Amino acid sequence: MQDRQIDQLLQLIATGDNDAFETLYRQTSRGVFAFVYSYLKNYQDSEDALQTVYIKVKLNVNQYRQGTNARAWMLQIAKNTALNELKKRKPLEQLTTDIPQNDSSRKMDITDIINKTLDEDERQIVVFHVLWGYKHREIAQILNCPTGTVTSKYKRSLQKMKQALKEAAI
Repeated sequence: MQDRQIDQLLQLIATGDNDAFETLYRQTSRGVFAFVYSYLKNYQDSEDALQTVYIKVKLNVNQYRQGTNARAWMLQIAKNTALNELKKRKPLEQLTTDIPQNDSSRKMDITDIINKTLDEDERQIVVFHVLWGYKHREIAQILNCPTGTVTSKYKRSLQKMKQALKEAAI
């Protein structure tokens, strides 16, 4: 979904159009989920955060300025929601670090490999480019860094993931 379409849907949502909100959710929730998951690394927490993101979008739609980057506005809400969730989670994580893992927990799926292999910036760049379809220059604007940095981090991320996948024999 293009920014212009998201912008139009946000305008309709601001007028109380629930069908537009449903369309926005159906068209963007997969990408928002992946973005939130890149922070939280937990499926259930990411689902909860996803719902919170869309509640915040609906409640704050009047703060959105028409014509700005609609997708970036939504992803900023998603990022803030995920970071708030991580702040809440810190004390709980300290309690569970001493629990030993069994053999079945050592099996990793592709998202685990991505999360363990890539740092936060690299994951964001991959999510923006692969799932959301942003160009490197657009990602650079969102992350406020040079386009060359985004391009090199993206290429490095792909190499890291290829190596990790080979090692995991997936």
